[in-house]
Amino acid sequence: MSNVCLRKLSITLGANEIIKELDLSVEEGEFLVLLGPSGCGKSTLLHSVAGLIDVSGGTVEIGGADMTHADPSERGIGMVFQSYALYPTMTVAKNMSFGLRIAGTPKAEIERRLARAAEMLHLEALLDRKPAQLSGGQRQRVAIGRALVRQAGVFLFDEPLSNLDAKLRAELRRELKLLHQTLRSTMIYVTHDQVEAMTLATRIVVMRAGVIQQIGAPSEVYERPANLFVAGFLGSPSMNFIEGELDALGRFTSSSLMLDTGIEAKAGAVVLGIRPEHISVSVAGQFEGSVALVEPMGNHQIVWIAVGERKLSAIVNDTRVFNLGDAVRFGVDTRRVSLFDKASEQRLAGT
Repeated sequence: MSNVCLRKLSITLGANEIIKELDLSVEEGEFLVLLGPSGCGKSTLLHSVAGLIDVSGGTVEIGGADMTHADPSERGIGMVFQSYALYPTMTVAKNMSFGLRIAGTPKAEIERRLARAAEMLHLEALLDRKPAQLSGGQRQRVAIGRALVRQAGVFLFDEPLSNLDAKLRAELRRELKLLHQTLRSTMIYVTHDQVEAMTLATRIVVMRAGVIQQIGAPSEVYERPANLFVAGFLGSPSMNFIEGELDALGRFTSSSLMLDTGIEAKAGAVVLGIRPEHISVSVAGQFEGSVALVEPMGNHQIVWIAVGERKLSAIVNDTRVFNLGDAVRFGVDTRRVSLFDKASEQRLAGT
């Protein structure tokens, strides 16, 4: 396995500057996920590591060697794309071993690598089939296997599960996590799906408009988002935001809610962030509202509570029945709230 280091990386496509002087270090053996909305530059960044896009400035180092201008074949990477990109006339075995055969790898070595990858991806019974005889999930396994047999130092995944249905995505997500635990290889994975990011990553890189917004472990990024964008992008439903004023004693005041946060921060205009799971609907709650909407989710339900002109989402983990217009009381876990400066949208220091 290898580490990856990007220094002052800049990428310009046509007249558009997609990425400007970006710095990023990927440690050996980690599973790094690039997360962000469509068009934020995450796939462009991944393709620059693979050598599929020329950089306009900065360096790409893989395994300590400068690969900025090296051909993709020289970079020691294995890549899995969103589209399976399999040869329709070749069997699974030939698709997976194609790159090795072109490189002149000895037949015995090809067979050894092929057998190992097929076993890890549960493809042993499918090696003689052609892509048309496979399901979408099986085709993506073959595409992953084609990367694995290269025994690359770094594996790159460009939204590999986005073409699959929800059940297959969940199954392959688990298999990818188990695969990383087995191989301990360096993996960089691009997605706009926060569930994939939270479940797969050892670290998440949240991107917006070609700029890194936050880097950290999934729990850190979720619990302590660096700014309003990160806070709103992660979470389903997303974090509740309420604009108001904070005084020097940590008391938050708005038109719909007054709350003693207990947080010592600079007084002024702020945005209070509350995750839905940190709002408890209970007769002992200190706040009042009315039920505006109920979304049953099977093992839990999302209750939207109208408080003045604002609606707050709360996750309820029981089977209570809520009717539209019902008066309810709720509480807020003040230990878990986030505070952001209204002007800069950055998390307040000390929170």
